[in-house]
Amino acid sequence: MSEVPTILIVEDDTAMRRGLKDNLEIEGYQVTDVPTLREGREAALRIDPDLILLDLMLPDGDGMDLCRELRIQGRTLPIIMLTAKGEEMDKVLGLEVGADDYVVKPFSLRELLARIHVHFRRGLRTTPAQGTIQVGVAEVDLKRHVVTRDGQGLEISAKELELLRFLIAHRGEVVSRDTLLAEVWGHPQDIVTRTVDNFIVRLRKKIEPDPARPRYLLTVHGSGYKLVED
Repeated sequence: MSEVPTILIVEDDTAMRRGLKDNLEIEGYQVTDVPTLREGREAALRIDPDLILLDLMLPDGDGMDLCRELRIQGRTLPIIMLTAKGEEMDKVLGLEVGADDYVVKPFSLRELLARIHVHFRRGLRTTPAQGTIQVGVAEVDLKRHVVTRDGQGLEISAKELELLRFLIAHRGEVVSRDTLLAEVWGHPQDIVTRTVDNFIVRLRKKIEPDPARPRYLLTVHGSGYKLVED
């Protein structure tokens, strides 16, 4: 992250986009704002932002597509979705393609700023372990954001990596779904618990020899999950 964090706003509502830009600049951030998916894609590559505020419904496409593209490229920066849609399924889909957070319009500016601050603080206070860590049958390099298995690199989203990082830090402990929602997603009231379950399934596919019979990332029925040594 640069000394002054850079935020990219991809939002087609002119008044909202300009209002967000003005307020974020007052907060001390460097801000680039664009109104379309195409310009958002170009700006993300050009300026390499530290965080993206991404509208879901854009005039030339779906913000989820850009989120998915960036995660496939291995980009792990925080992405906060901005949308007028409040249905549970939209939230789940947005998070599963790699979004880190989800704010439903109309939203409080104070709430949005607080969430942005949380994501930046989370990145600053994280001290990755040096070298690689063996987790199940995979090797995890938290510093480089790389997960390999049998010598092959695996695709992993920023949220999957953050969840794995938390489980590694609490290896051997039973961690409840509510704790994971609070610590990894940051606002449990907005996300259903099956989102955690879906992410656990995705991690098992990366670290378990047989994801259907997990040996390392265990379900503790009625309590939560536990990451264990072999």
